[in-house]
Amino acid sequence: MAWVLKMDEVIESGLVHDFDASLSGIGQELGAGAYSMSDVLALPIFKQEDSSLPLDGETEHPPFQYVMCAATSPAVKLHDETLTYLNQGQSYEIRMLDNRKMGDMPEISGKLVKSIIRVVFHDRRLQYTEHQQLEGWKWNRPGDRLLDLDIPMSVGIIDTRTNPSQLNAVEFLWDPAKRTSAFIQVHCISTEFTPRKHGGEKGVPFRIQVDTFKQNENGEYTDHLHSASCQIKVFKPKGADRKQKTDREKMEKRTAHEKEKYQPSYDTTILTECSPWPDAPTAYVNNSPSPAPTFTSPQQSTCSVPDSNSSSPNHQGDGATQVSGEQIQPSATIQETQQWLLKNRFSSYTRLFSNFSGADLLKLTKEDLVQICGAADGIRLYNSLKSRSVRPRLTIYVCREQPSSTVLQGQQQAAGSASENGSGAPYVYHAIYLEEMIASEVARKLALVFNIPFHQINQVYRQGPTGIHILVSDQMVQNFQDESCFLFSTVKAENSDGIHIILK
Repeated sequence: MAWVLKMDEVIESGLVHDFDASLSGIGQELGAGAYSMSDVLALPIFKQEDSSLPLDGETEHPPFQYVMCAATSPAVKLHDETLTYLNQGQSYEIRMLDNRKMGDMPEISGKLVKSIIRVVFHDRRLQYTEHQQLEGWKWNRPGDRLLDLDIPMSVGIIDTRTNPSQLNAVEFLWDPAKRTSAFIQVHCISTEFTPRKHGGEKGVPFRIQVDTFKQNENGEYTDHLHSASCQIKVFKPKGADRKQKTDREKMEKRTAHEKEKYQPSYDTTILTECSPWPDAPTAYVNNSPSPAPTFTSPQQSTCSVPDSNSSSPNHQGDGATQVSGEQIQPSATIQETQQWLLKNRFSSYTRLFSNFSGADLLKLTKEDLVQICGAADGIRLYNSLKSRSVRPRLTIYVCREQPSSTVLQGQQQAAGSASENGSGAPYVYHAIYLEEMIASEVARKLALVFNIPFHQINQVYRQGPTGIHILVSDQMVQNFQDESCFLFSTVKAENSDGIHIILK
């Protein structure tokens, strides 16, 4: 029996020794020096995941870039998103920049793209209740929009559209190859959406988002190309300037070490890439209650601004005869009345006046319109119905010179007063009314009156002494005498498909 017990002790000690040896082997295999991080990352599973990530030299290059000309706040920490303060109703430029490399997206070269600009809530809580928030705002401010385009200030935008059911969005077409700037106005302020209004409360932040689309096979702008956005807060007029100054003064009081934790203030705000807004663009284009045509192929657009802002009496729009002029006629049908409202930038009221004919609209008094549309839009609509147009700052008379004309320089000057050419036929002049004393306004009005595609006009020159061509600048236009008379001719521009206009 003692022998059996001794054998059990020997076997047990041997097993313990073998187990200790196996444990020490495991410890040696898994020691700190056995594997390096590079060996771990070389495993097939990590190689597969790593291959899906872009390399340092293959960083994704966005096709477009949007830059808003408004300074960022200096009181934002380094790794936080930038914050920009805007004044309510003030026009701010958003530059639409083509950021493509050579050969990128050849399918949009020479074509137009569509961009939708929105002002939306930054807070997720308010995003979930956006519809209710906007309906409440609309109830408190009937007839107003959260976002508008300042069309006279904008450059290169075509076929601007607003939908009465989407007060926070505007859309337009633009050519990436040309200089394009959209000037926006935000009419809501951040404190309008705070739950408590006792004074001194912080306003909610908004976002400005730009979504850009290209045409699909059916010619509709539904194929998403790029989206970017930035964070903003909107204050009452002059409030953004005061807030920016306050933030700057606070930062100046901080120590150098504390300032290192904050971003510097930049003169412009670059919109950063983001996901597209969930609303499908087709819903906005196809289900719009307005009778205006949807976006079609770029060849149908011949001017970079809508014709509703033309003050030339010789220009006629594409609508029916009743709505082509400035004044609506009593015989205008309901559809023609709707077109007139859209043409004269009263798109917010198309649903409100959906059953009004021209006669119905003209029967409304000034007090009626102010009560229905509010003071600002009510007075504007009343003046539009009565054709109370703003007096232009400058009027010039222009006649297109016939290519076959052989009139000498002295005879051309006499033609301005005698109104006859060398063959005895009278010169027919058109009046050009300028609201802005700038060269681009001259080119735009000439394009509208004489049916010249605006994007084809490269330069406007004035023929000077000895036949020299002087570039028409803003300063030259400001020195034009009122009711001056000009003959003009067109010449093909070198190294491009455009033309030059020469005033004589």
